[in-house]
Amino acid sequence: MYSLREDNPMLRGIRVSPQWGLQRRSEQITALLQQVLSVCLFPELLHNDTLPVDVRQRAQRLLGECDGGSVGSYTDSCGLPHVQRSVAEFITGRDGGVPSYPHNIFISAGSQIALKVMLKLLVRGKGVSQTGVLTPQPCPHTLPMLLEEVGAVLVPYQLSEEQGWALEPGELHRALTASRGHCRPRALYISNPGIPTGHVQSRKSIEWVIQFAAEERLFLLVNEVYQDCVYGEGMEFMSYKRVLFEMGQQYSEMVELASFHSISNGIIGECGLRTGYMELVNVDPAVMVFAKTLLCTDISAPVTGQIALEIMVNPPRPGDPSHSKYTQEILTNRITLAQNAQRAWEFLIGLPGVSCQPVTGGIFIYPRLSLPPEAVEQARSDGLEAGVLYSQSLLDEEGVCVGAGCEHGQREDKYHIRLCVLTPSATLEKVLACLGSFHLHFLDQFSQHA
Repeated sequence: MYSLREDNPMLRGIRVSPQWGLQRRSEQITALLQQVLSVCLFPELLHNDTLPVDVRQRAQRLLGECDGGSVGSYTDSCGLPHVQRSVAEFITGRDGGVPSYPHNIFISAGSQIALKVMLKLLVRGKGVSQTGVLTPQPCPHTLPMLLEEVGAVLVPYQLSEEQGWALEPGELHRALTASRGHCRPRALYISNPGIPTGHVQSRKSIEWVIQFAAEERLFLLVNEVYQDCVYGEGMEFMSYKRVLFEMGQQYSEMVELASFHSISNGIIGECGLRTGYMELVNVDPAVMVFAKTLLCTDISAPVTGQIALEIMVNPPRPGDPSHSKYTQEILTNRITLAQNAQRAWEFLIGLPGVSCQPVTGGIFIYPRLSLPPEAVEQARSDGLEAGVLYSQSLLDEEGVCVGAGCEHGQREDKYHIRLCVLTPSATLEKVLACLGSFHLHFLDQFSQHA
């Protein structure tokens, strides 16, 4: 177990880059989203004929769903009913007709808030009866902190880097067995596509996980925020819910599942609008009431974010004036992301002391570093983890911010960095050039100390 608290000496010195954090830039927001939000915030634009008619019609329809016809009002704690319906229709279409229902959709201020709600519902007990959550290693860097906050025990299971970060069946059994006597595992967390590893699960792998969850009576917590960012050759996104229902009633009527999506990630990438959704499957109606009650503590997700979410799940259709431009913008973003991932991978595996599994989905690439023993010793004497020393030095010398692998729960003596590739291609080229120059200097600097 490891801690990501502020007082952890291994993370001392981590800070945000003022230059290249490699997060989505606001200029990449789609024109449709800009236009609809503009009209909703300034309704006089409803009469502006320079805006496409479908933009104004959508904005008018969404304003009509808001109390008082204004985005300044609160919504129901679970979100605008219209947006819940749109999300349910999106999921039904995505899953080949497997039905989704608005009353199972919970709109929240980001997927993290929804995940926290579910964890609060699952966590109970102390000591050997305390709730454990089977968690992949590597995992999203905020997850360990969230589990600690709600009082859950992190039960680590290792993804196989050598097998492209695959989830091997025996590893879940090993992790579950090892946890007995320390806690009581009640949930299994999955990230698909993987964060930060960029792997995409096969249907066979998903089926096995569902069978395992059914046998061990584990609640499935499935992070699917990068579902529209799958670009590996021959790869496609398959939702856990769809696979669950296609496995037959033995599983579709008994396995409890919460899936999460967000506008903060993927092709839309609007982090600041802070909205996502959670769909609950096979959850007792009485428990659903408590989920809604816990969401009330946040009042409601931002209305502007809910509008953006509605656009993400209900884009313009063929024949709409905005359809062609919106479709082209989304396609361009997807092509850029796929090309960036390939370009970064090819560059990184060409550096000495760097290995990297191919990336097939998501927005991160997660290379492994073979650092000189002298660098590891220097980091230890400074009270740092070696990956943190590398990342901090890169930030100080080149202004490039990457995440250290220890944030994600890497194995001891294995060092990784997390690099976001969701950025304009020209920016990525500058970053790779700086990273390459720094890396060679870093290796040379410590090899001279030998």
